[in-house]
Amino acid sequence: MDVLIENFAPGVIARMGLNYETVKAINPKLVMCSISAFGQQGPLAFKPGFDFIGAAYAGILDMNGEPHGPPCFPGMAIGDASTGVHAVAAIACALLYRERTGKGQHLDISLLDSYFHYHETSVHAYSMSGGKHKPRRIGAHHPLYAPLGMFKGKSHYLVIMAPLDRQWPAVCRAIGKPELVDDPRFATNAKRAENRAVVIHLIEEWLASTPSDEEAMRLLEEQRVPVAPVLSVVEAMHHPHLRERHTVRTVTDRLAGELQIPGVPLRFSEFPQLLELEAPLLGEHNREILQNYLGYSEEQVKELEARKVLRQKDA
Repeated sequence: MDVLIENFAPGVIARMGLNYETVKAINPKLVMCSISAFGQQGPLAFKPGFDFIGAAYAGILDMNGEPHGPPCFPGMAIGDASTGVHAVAAIACALLYRERTGKGQHLDISLLDSYFHYHETSVHAYSMSGGKHKPRRIGAHHPLYAPLGMFKGKSHYLVIMAPLDRQWPAVCRAIGKPELVDDPRFATNAKRAENRAVVIHLIEEWLASTPSDEEAMRLLEEQRVPVAPVLSVVEAMHHPHLRERHTVRTVTDRLAGELQIPGVPLRFSEFPQLLELEAPLLGEHNREILQNYLGYSEEQVKELEARKVLRQKDA
């Protein structure tokens, strides 16, 4: 065995007799990855936790919502998914380290650590400002950069991100107001942020005058202004780009039939074809693992099944 992954609460796998020191004694080259809500040690380690609990402790929920309203949930399990991705990255690095040194190791990956890692500027800004800058939720528009926010279009909100001073002339050309380039109110990002309400009004007024969101996006993209429609989940599922790249995948499940799922976001040149995906049923591989890998006899397996130690769900 190369990798052992466990997702129990801290201490549970040790009580099962499979803590890292035990499995390391059996296989010193083993990479063991423990995934938990708060990590294997620390004041929170033994508390129960789920995605939004970790997001609350990490200061993530406080960054979602309108500035003067309550915090809100992000609407998807970002922490659950990304903690798994962090674990994959750690495992891959640990396997490379083992290849070079012959040593295995124990990886401690937590949902809370993964969530906190998403603070791209908040932590730094608070620290570097000596506490003067206190990060808070910003709502639809960024308070420090302009234009950077969600602007109301004809049928969708459009995200427009063009805060760099060299991008402002492109925005002005796109919205048909080249004279704004020389307007002192918008000369720098700091000035545009100061006059953010005016910038928002100018852009949304222009969006309302365009025939459609598609035409507005065409004009913005023609000037290389970064823009995107705020798509619903259903709209994203049907977007041709996500379809072509198999970001949205159709699979056949033995119980649920044909359904669509998010595709694996990793692309490997050595494996250009889609991998067949089929989730095993509960206990489907009990006999294979116990007999082929652990040396259990047919009688021993039947005894465990009779005692309900082993369970299996049929299709």
